[in-house]
Amino acid sequence: MLMVKTRIAQSGTHGIGLFAAEFIPKGRVTWRFMPGLDLIVPEDILLQISEASRSQFLNYCYVDKFTKHFILCFDDERFINHSKEPNIAQSQVASETEGVEIATKDIQEGEELLCDYDEFDFDAHRKLNGLDLYKYAIDRSKENFQEFAEREHNFITKLFAINTKADTKN
Repeated sequence: MLMVKTRIAQSGTHGIGLFAAEFIPKGRVTWRFMPGLDLIVPEDILLQISEASRSQFLNYCYVDKFTKHFILCFDDERFINHSKEPNIAQSQVASETEGVEIATKDIQEGEELLCDYDEFDFDAHRKLNGLDLYKYAIDRSKENFQEFAEREHNFITKLFAINTKADTKN
């Protein structure tokens, strides 16, 4: 749940972005997971939805690097863009379900909120490189899926396995 006032608008970084609609001082919590609004979606649900829905979901969710949960934010937080020079950072807090996001510097009203996807999203590599989940996994699996899984050691193999299981159920 966003803890600061924001708006979405055209981004100079990528597509649509999330912008501060108020001054945000350094150290302020800007987002925290809110059970009942933000969703933790289990793998078995992903197995039950269509390929088109699953692809759309995987585009907007993130996969928490620490818990490996598929998280879908209910609010406009899903429009925050990636930067290697972010003004928002994720912090793990023992009392929080999925950590919190904190301003790493003073953010002026109208400034775009940016985070480093690599900090928290286990699926960041695929998203940031514009890799189509199905094409990427299927092309690699043609080589030999077991070798691919052992060599890659990343979440794309798990996503491919989920989609393979889902395809056999449909």
